[in-house]
Amino acid sequence: MPWFRKKKGKIEPVSDKDRVVRTENVFVRCDECGAHLYKKELEEALQVCVHCNYHFRLGAYDRLEQIFDDHHCEELDEEVVSTDPLNFVDSKPYTKRISQAQRATGLPEAVITARGKIGGHRVFAGAMDMNFIGGSMGSAVGEKITRLIERAIGERGAVIIFAASGGARMQEGTLSLMQMAKISAALAALEERHLPFISVLTDPTTGGVTASFAMLGDIIIAEPKALIGFAGPRVIEQTIRQKLPKDFQRSEFLLNHGMLDAILDRREMRPFLIKSLDFMMNPDLTEKSQLSSLKFQVADLRT
Repeated sequence: MPWFRKKKGKIEPVSDKDRVVRTENVFVRCDECGAHLYKKELEEALQVCVHCNYHFRLGAYDRLEQIFDDHHCEELDEEVVSTDPLNFVDSKPYTKRISQAQRATGLPEAVITARGKIGGHRVFAGAMDMNFIGGSMGSAVGEKITRLIERAIGERGAVIIFAASGGARMQEGTLSLMQMAKISAALAALEERHLPFISVLTDPTTGGVTASFAMLGDIIIAEPKALIGFAGPRVIEQTIRQKLPKDFQRSEFLLNHGMLDAILDRREMRPFLIKSLDFMMNPDLTEKSQLSSLKFQVADLRT
């Protein structure tokens, strides 16, 4: 906006009221280093701080858009949504929580599943979203992920799942816990067909999701400084009455203790996935056991 304007042949100062510079939704503050980031620049960096490399949390649709060829994929099973089998009520009815989450996020459920191509390979991918009731895994989430795996088996494709969850959804009780075994059984069938599963752990991946499919990948990778574990660090400290090591349950800690194969900057994710799929979907690999050799080649895939 100009600080001066022409009026009736004369140049007059713009009033203070007219001189307001609108910056709403233009800058975003980094939670890690406090820098104010230009929103467009942050989007171009895939929501990674250009100053400290802090990885902002991503929505499910944004995450899938970043990995598929031409940013295009076909959403699957969007009609599968949560119900209220237990008529659960805490501070509000569970049905109201579901409808509020759907309106606030624009998502049908805490996971979005899709079919598409990555580097020319047929891939069935799922992405969880923390904004939908904490990314919790209920019956609908378990059903969508299981169907995703079964479609991959039927169409001979790879499975990639981006985990981001607080764990099983307490409003569905044991029904939510059953999804851990259900998904794990589907992954066992995927393994029998010699098809790959790549698990990507993002901040946070906790509870029943960590205790089931998130840690069952042929390759398990994570984003920097992601919180990964079963119980949270505060719960563990209160239980064992000891101070935990620095950065306990962060992805770097897990990598050092052999729980992960790699930690990847989000901007390296798609190239790494393509190289992994080039190897794992190689028709010469007739035996699933041969995929275990990939564990010793992860460093090579990043170069």
